[in-house]
Amino acid sequence: MTISLQNLSVVIVSFHSEDVIHDCIKSIIDEIEIIVVENSGNKEFANKIQDQYKNVKCILSPKNLGMGAGNNLGLKHINTDYVFILNPDVILKKNTIEEIIIASKKIENFGLIAPISDNLKYPNYKINKKIKLPNFIDPFKVDSVDGFAMILNLKKLKKIDQFKDNNFFDENIFLYLENDDLCKRIIENGENIYIVPKSKIKHLGAKAVDEKYKYEIELSRNWHWVWSKFYFNKKHNGYLNAFIKVCPIFISAIFKMLMYFFVNNKKKRIYFYRVLGFLNAALGKKSFYRPKINN
Repeated sequence: MTISLQNLSVVIVSFHSEDVIHDCIKSIIDEIEIIVVENSGNKEFANKIQDQYKNVKCILSPKNLGMGAGNNLGLKHINTDYVFILNPDVILKKNTIEEIIIASKKIENFGLIAPISDNLKYPNYKINKKIKLPNFIDPFKVDSVDGFAMILNLKKLKKIDQFKDNNFFDENIFLYLENDDLCKRIIENGENIYIVPKSKIKHLGAKAVDEKYKYEIELSRNWHWVWSKFYFNKKHNGYLNAFIKVCPIFISAIFKMLMYFFVNNKKKRIYFYRVLGFLNAALGKKSFYRPKINN
């Protein structure tokens, strides 16, 4: 069975994303069911978005779950064979889904398939440097894709023991690299990951949360970016590898924190949060930090 409008659903994890999520939803074909997981607990937003879009069901998470656990929660409400994981700051092009459907008929053996970002400067995939570069016309295999736009083949992946209960994403990761972790485990279980060059999306980038929360979100991102780097490398390559790989970021953050100590309090705090992310990961503590935002 290949992808069709009837067996495809969408999951969007949102957190104060009112400024961008409407353009995302409007770019999705009306026939497709959309599950929005709102991590802020905002009932007013949930009611409003369900009233405005008949194909949208909004689930309020009990707390801010982050991206991985938020997607897992949305996946528990999916009954289709395929699910399109989207960030709220992604806009589909006119033929994004149509081209994915066409490609899926040609390459049935995939665990994950994804459109390509129209920002060629920042590719939304990683590919083995040793293999021949793709022609960017036909679908091509990659090692991983960015988590803001990817389609999971649930029918195939659920045959793998670790994915049977819809726990596709590692919930220890709050933010960053949850997609790389998933892709790595998909490939380790013998499944393929493809990019479809004819299927394009626009990713606004770091716009998923309303601008008024920008600085607090920036602090959170920097904390989790370093924590997740350490955790990911420790999980897959061991503690020593993680320490060696991430320690330069830690040292750089200390120097920059000291450099900005007297001249730029905001930048000083950003690098301080990187230091905290490293220390907590190195000490084996959970990714506990959450952005301090009042609803």
